[in-house]
Amino acid sequence: MNLVEIQTIHPSPGQPTETQIQLWVDTALTDYPDDTEIVVRIVDAKESTELNEIYRLKSGPTNILSFPVEIPEEIELNLLGDLVICAPVLEKEALDQNKALQDHWAHIVIHGVLHLLGYDHIEDDEAELMETKEITILSHLGIKNPYIQEQSA
Repeated sequence: MNLVEIQTIHPSPGQPTETQIQLWVDTALTDYPDDTEIVVRIVDAKESTELNEIYRLKSGPTNILSFPVEIPEEIELNLLGDLVICAPVLEKEALDQNKALQDHWAHIVIHGVLHLLGYDHIEDDEAELMETKEITILSHLGIKNPYIQEQSA
């Protein structure tokens, strides 16, 4: 099992349990050492906005920010990095996209872990690779493809 430190700065109804977040991180890190460390910080829109403006130079809150850690080879530490998740943005996205809130949380946590591992979605080929990886990991959890929009009847 990997070490996941969860900092809940903004509690809200419908947030996943620590056990769920641990499962999602472990599933995303199946091919990595079991002692990998990640910090997951759940924040409000204010903190997300501040961090998004400072580190991405973008205004407003965002669903997740990933902060990978680069540790010199001579230091034995398996800290992968930090994820900062904005609970209000996730809740709104799930509602707007007609997705189950827990499924959306799982997707965003896995998405963030993949960013910490070096995956990105800036270029189309990178985005396709990352999305394919996300879909595969989510399917192992019994969660359907988050990139397929449900058609309403």
